[in-house]
Amino acid sequence: MSDLPFTLDQLRILKAIAAEGSFKRAADSLYVSQPAVSLQIQNLERQLDVPLFDRGGRRAQLTEAGHLLLSYGEKILSLCQETCRALEDLQNLQGGTLIIGASQTTGTYLLPRMIGIFRQKYPDVAVQLHVHSTRRTAWSVVNGQVDIAIIGGEVPAELIEYLEIVPYSEDELVLILPISHPLAKLDKINKEDLYKLQFITLDSQSTIRKVIEHVLVMANIDTRRFKIEMELNSIEAIKNAVQAGLGAAFVSNTAIIKELQMGILHSTHIEDVNIERNLWLIYNPNRYRSKAAEAFSTEVLPQFASTGFKDNLLKSSSQKLAAKKMDISMYNTDNIID
Repeated sequence: MSDLPFTLDQLRILKAIAAEGSFKRAADSLYVSQPAVSLQIQNLERQLDVPLFDRGGRRAQLTEAGHLLLSYGEKILSLCQETCRALEDLQNLQGGTLIIGASQTTGTYLLPRMIGIFRQKYPDVAVQLHVHSTRRTAWSVVNGQVDIAIIGGEVPAELIEYLEIVPYSEDELVLILPISHPLAKLDKINKEDLYKLQFITLDSQSTIRKVIEHVLVMANIDTRRFKIEMELNSIEAIKNAVQAGLGAAFVSNTAIIKELQMGILHSTHIEDVNIERNLWLIYNPNRYRSKAAEAFSTEVLPQFASTGFKDNLLKSSSQKLAAKKMDISMYNTDNIID
């Protein structure tokens, strides 16, 4: 059957007649004329090819087919009302889902704090955090699998035209040392002191390590002269190794807030060297932005943005996004290794 043989209005009229017991009272309750009600029921009976009312008595009595249609009609109307409530709740941030993407460091140490603030204000919105490489995260945003993301690496060149890329914050990279190390007594060290240290790093294929090395090179630090003591597969492992006195490491400042507060690691600065990288906010401007994503962008993100980037962030968040869809689902992000 290509077309339904009834409309929602006809089901509403049927339900009203059954409740009121007459066509006249049903018409009054619906604020329409009795002839209009009679015409709709006649059309409905003709479309279904069955009588719905026994017209022999003074009260409108449903036939067996009428009772059957009313039973299903009430379920249909109830589901329609539930749908409207769900949409209204979603608009008012009393439901729905927010999917946030992040590269490793931001996803591990920065986003959980942001999500905590958001959940305190909007506890009924389900939040998902997807932590992957910058490349895979960018693909997920383009494909619409992620609403919004914060990354620390470079967006793949082939995706730049599909994304809005907004400078978000400056992430300082700091040198951490065991608290027992002689240099830990100093607030600043010389650049040459770096080449005397034993370093603990992520493995050579790690995106985070490549980003850190790039930033260090841009600060005129020759990473080729570093003495690599060991390579580990996580920032947490690196922090534990440094704490145990096995060497020094460069990590994001956001990754060691707790350790610095507890006094179990020491961070030091390098004289005349400022080591920072940019964090970027990315989203797909050609996809619909939910109310939850809009609230996260305007109410939470500015709290963590660097001062110089807040104006760009707020301007980007206030832009009206088109509803045009772009389907590039032919690309399988699960097979991308970064």
